[in-house]
Amino acid sequence: MRIALKKREKPYIMGVVNCTPDSFSDGGLYLNIDKAYSHAMELIEEGADILDIGGESTRPFSEPVPAEEEIKRTIPLIRRLRKRTDVLLSIDTQKYEVARLAISEGVDIINDISALRRDANMINLIKEHHIPVCLMHMKGTPQNMQLSPTYTDCVGEVYEFLEERLLFLEQHDISRNLAIIDPGVGFGKLLEHNLLLLANIKRFKGLGAMVLVGVSRKSFLGAITGIEEPIRRDIPTLGAVAWSVLNGTDIVRVHNVRWTAEMLKVIEAIRDFKDFDEFMKT
Repeated sequence: MRIALKKREKPYIMGVVNCTPDSFSDGGLYLNIDKAYSHAMELIEEGADILDIGGESTRPFSEPVPAEEEIKRTIPLIRRLRKRTDVLLSIDTQKYEVARLAISEGVDIINDISALRRDANMINLIKEHHIPVCLMHMKGTPQNMQLSPTYTDCVGEVYEFLEERLLFLEQHDISRNLAIIDPGVGFGKLLEHNLLLLANIKRFKGLGAMVLVGVSRKSFLGAITGIEEPIRRDIPTLGAVAWSVLNGTDIVRVHNVRWTAEMLKVIEAIRDFKDFDEFMKT
């Protein structure tokens, strides 16, 4: 297994490839492998550093699918992509068997929204293959997480959960340097919880792992802007992504890779521009 991720100043763009019929934003668009493959290659061309491939929707109130169905939706696409590109591939799954087969086909990252709590065998897979894993905070499950989520100290509770998950890795002799942490915007959170997490996103850097933020097209952006259709929330998404990057986020998970890449080029140009006199000489 090649080393998948290294910390760097420039954030990674993780493009979303949902091979599902019911994802909240693009469900059904890429269930066909040819369409999914074309979409994935387009995301790479637009600037994706990572493709996050999922075969099970985790939107609020979604129902789980059997591992066999998830495998049918994702593994052929992963196999096809790995033959044609070296871009980093992530499998978005909570299931050991799906992750095992994805790794055998060349996947570089496991993105587990349950933070290794759903399937006890996942930890052994990570240890065996020394593969980076994304650990996300979620209050409840997709079936019930948005019913009435409550916190006494949202930021503190999410921080403590992720710290416990990192300690869990270390108890199995896996370095936290191999981990990615995700505060789980939209997963068991109300609007105020999501805003608190984003306002304090820099705090999570103190856990010593790479930080991923997934805000793309989510309902909290609709609550702020009044935009009901998820596919029309790309501009609000850019605002949340820019804030996250300027506060140290390492990976941003998005649907619209082109717009994200263009926005990040502007941030990078401003950040790296230090000497006006030298610029005028060029």
